[in-house]
Amino acid sequence: MLASAALAAGLCAVPHTALAQENPYERGPDPTESSIEAPLGSYDVGEDSVSGLFVSGFGGGTVYYPEDTDETFGAVAIAPGFTAGQSSMSWYGPRLASRGFVVMTIDTNSRFDQPASRGDQLLAALDYMVEDSDAADLIDPNRLAVMGHSMGGGGTLEASVDRPSLKAAIPLTGWNLRKNWSQSQVPTLVVGAENDTVASVGSHSEPFYESLPPEKAYVELAGASHFAPNTSNTDIAKYSIAWLKRYVDNDTRYTQFICPGPDTGWFSDISEYRSTCPM
Repeated sequence: MLASAALAAGLCAVPHTALAQENPYERGPDPTESSIEAPLGSYDVGEDSVSGLFVSGFGGGTVYYPEDTDETFGAVAIAPGFTAGQSSMSWYGPRLASRGFVVMTIDTNSRFDQPASRGDQLLAALDYMVEDSDAADLIDPNRLAVMGHSMGGGGTLEASVDRPSLKAAIPLTGWNLRKNWSQSQVPTLVVGAENDTVASVGSHSEPFYESLPPEKAYVELAGASHFAPNTSNTDIAKYSIAWLKRYVDNDTRYTQFICPGPDTGWFSDISEYRSTCPM
């Protein structure tokens, strides 16, 4: 524990073998700036389409999973935004699964479902992944997380309050009329977009972040719109992977990407960054 804490604070270098002995959940090689920003990680990825006709509580989706391994992994359910379908979030599937997660991008029961309903559906999707999916044998049921865009991001916050056993939550340009999330006990990465005119950071992402207890971080994408999370984005992927690795896998090798955080100077892709470092 002392070695992990020292590494997280950047005070000393601990051999990877020592950390692996301490943490059985580490997956994949030691990360670098180039590896975490690459389109794919070290695992080959399989996928399984799930019809909404054969599940309850959400509208079906696609499960992405690491192939050709007998390891177990944490699982992540991802919800789309208002009027959108799972295809708007499909790029997260292989991006995350190739790093050592089982991922499900979901369709909601209705394209018009509000955040509270989307939160319930994220949890239903996690339950399906753990209990009934073809990838169930690959999943550690004690290491689960949620993500979502817009109203799906608002649903991510709802799910984090409803199920405090979750290991991580990542609302992406989230929208929710509720602003106070002080009841959450889940480590949360809030991703906002500087030029968001649908869920402006001043009315949504920033109040969300301010209300959350530690441990938390806030990444604001410079010059980005509300719909930045709908297409492949290196910055979103980088910080999402680091957050999931740190809190779902308890992998302190990834703390370097969270603390102290990115440069936010004139030419940075990140316009603002806040966190409760050290973590």
